[in-house]
Amino acid sequence: MIHGKFFVAAAAVTLLCLSGAENGLQAQQRQQKDSTENRFSAKRKSPKKAELIKENETLKIEIDSLHAELASMAEEMRINDSINSELLDIYDENEDKSAAGLNPEDYNTEVTDSLLSIWYMQQKISEDDYGQYDMDSVRFESNVPNEVYISRIKAMNSFIDLPYNDIVKNYIILYSEKSKERMGRILGLCSYYMPIFEEIFNEHDMPEELKAMAVIESALNPTAVSRAGAKGMWQFMYSTAKIYGLTINSFVDERMDPIKSTHAAAEYLKDAYEIFGDWNLAIASYNCGAGNVNKAIRRSGGKRAFWDIYPYLPRETRGYVPAFVGALYTMTWYKEHGIVPEPVAMPVHVDTFKINKMLHFKQINELAGVPMEDLKNLNPQYRHDIIPGNEKEYIVRIPFNYTNAFIDNEDSLYTYKAQELFNPVVIKKIKDGGDGERIVHRVRSGEVLGKIAIRYHVTVSQIKRWNNLRSDNIRIGQRLVIYRGGKAPASASSSSSSKQAQPNPASKSTVPMDAEYTIYTVKEGDSLYLIAKNYPGVSAQNIMDFNGISSRIKPGMKIKIPKL
Repeated sequence: MIHGKFFVAAAAVTLLCLSGAENGLQAQQRQQKDSTENRFSAKRKSPKKAELIKENETLKIEIDSLHAELASMAEEMRINDSINSELLDIYDENEDKSAAGLNPEDYNTEVTDSLLSIWYMQQKISEDDYGQYDMDSVRFESNVPNEVYISRIKAMNSFIDLPYNDIVKNYIILYSEKSKERMGRILGLCSYYMPIFEEIFNEHDMPEELKAMAVIESALNPTAVSRAGAKGMWQFMYSTAKIYGLTINSFVDERMDPIKSTHAAAEYLKDAYEIFGDWNLAIASYNCGAGNVNKAIRRSGGKRAFWDIYPYLPRETRGYVPAFVGALYTMTWYKEHGIVPEPVAMPVHVDTFKINKMLHFKQINELAGVPMEDLKNLNPQYRHDIIPGNEKEYIVRIPFNYTNAFIDNEDSLYTYKAQELFNPVVIKKIKDGGDGERIVHRVRSGEVLGKIAIRYHVTVSQIKRWNNLRSDNIRIGQRLVIYRGGKAPASASSSSSSKQAQPNPASKSTVPMDAEYTIYTVKEGDSLYLIAKNYPGVSAQNIMDFNGISSRIKPGMKIKIPKL
C-alpha cells in the first residue's frame, strides 16, 4: 500500500511537471512572438530623422522663448520688489549699501553726511563740522529738565513714536543748544522746502515727520555730494536712485531735484516700512540699508523694536534715529531755545513749465530776465544748465514774477543763440562724457578688471589709471574707484593716449587705445567661441553680456567686442 501510494504520487508529480513544462514552453513562445511584434510595431511607428530634427528645433525655440520670458519676469520682479531684492543681495553694485550708499566700515567724519559731519547751507554754511563731537562718549548738560523735554515731545503728537532717553537727550542738546547758528540757517531753508516735503509725504499717505530726515542727510542742500558718491538732498546712490525712477544721464541728475528725489525717498521709506512694520526701523534702514537692519534683527533673536536691536546696528546708525528725534524736536521748539531762522532768498511762489525742446538757462535769463542764480537754485538737476527737452519732456521752475515774461518770449526762447549754446561739438562732448558717476567698487571672488570694466562701460586702462594700478592683478575685497561712462575729474583722469591700436587679424577696423570695443562683422562659419579666440582675454560670455545677445549669430551681424 505504501509503495502503491508512492507510485501514484510520483506519477502525479511527473504529469504536473510535464504540464508545467508545456505551459512554460507555450508562455516562452508567446513572449517571443509578442517581442517580435513589438519590434516590428516600434519600427513601423519610429519617426524619421528629419522629423526628430524638426521637433528638436521646435522645442529649442520654445525653450528659448521661455528663457526670455522668465528673464523678463525676473527683471520686472526685481524692479517691483526692490527692497526685498536688497535684502537678498543688498544691491549688486554697492553691497550692503543704504540709500546714502555707505558700508558700515566706511563711516567716518569725512564721509558721513549728517548734522554730525558736514552741514550745508548752499554756499553759506562754513566748512566746520561736528566731527569735534564723539557722540558715543560725549555727554552734554542742559538747564532744561527731563520733564520739559518729555512733555514737549509728547505735545508734538507725532505719528512716529519718538523715544526719549539719555542718548536722545544728547542729540536734542546738540541740535538745539550746541548748534544754534547753523540751525538758524537750516530753519531758513525749512521755510521753503518743508511745505513741499509735507505735501509729498501726504500724497504718499506717509507721516509728515519724515521730512526731518533731509535735514540729517544734507542740511537741505539739493546739490550735496558725499565722497562715497551719494547725491542730492536725500543722498541717493546711483543704483538706488535708478531703481526708484530717478533719471541720471549726461544732462540730468534727478537726485538733485528736490521734488522728484523726495518722491523717491518716500517710496523707499514706504517699502522699508512694509518690510519692518516700524517707522524707526525704516528710518534706520535708510541710513545703513535694509540688509543691515535685517541682520541686527536676527542677531537680537528676532526682536523688532529699534532699542532692542540697537546694540547690533552699525555704530553710526545707532545715532541716526536719536538724531532724527533731535532734529525734529529742534524744528518744532526752536523758539524756546532762542534760535532765529535766517532769511533765505528763495521765491515764495514758483511756476512750472513743460519743456519739449533743447533749452539753455542763458536763453531764459537773457530773454525772460530770470536771474541765473534763481534758475540754478530752482532747477539744480540740470548739470550743464541745459534742459534736454528734445529727448523727453522735462520741466523748468521759475519765480512767479517772471511768468509773464517767460510766456511772452516762449516762441523765441528756443531759437535765441541756439547755434552758439548748442554747438554740436559741445553737446557731443557732454554726451560722450557719460554721467561721470563716482563709484567705489568692492572686488568680489572671481572678478577681473576686464569684467568690471564691461560692467561700468569703461576700459581696463582707465580703471588702472584712476587707481594707480601697475598691473591687472586685483584682490578680493579691494576697493576700486570708477567713474561710470569714463568721465572723471581732471585730477583723477589724465589725458588719454592718441595712439591707435594695431589691426586685429579677425577685424579690419582699428580703434583708439581707450575705446570700449571693436566692431566685428560675423562671417560664414563663425561662432562666438571662434571669434573670442582672436581677442586675448575675451570670452564668448563676455561678448554675449556686452551685446545683450544669445549665442546665436548669423553672417553679416555686427557685434561689439569689448576691449579688455
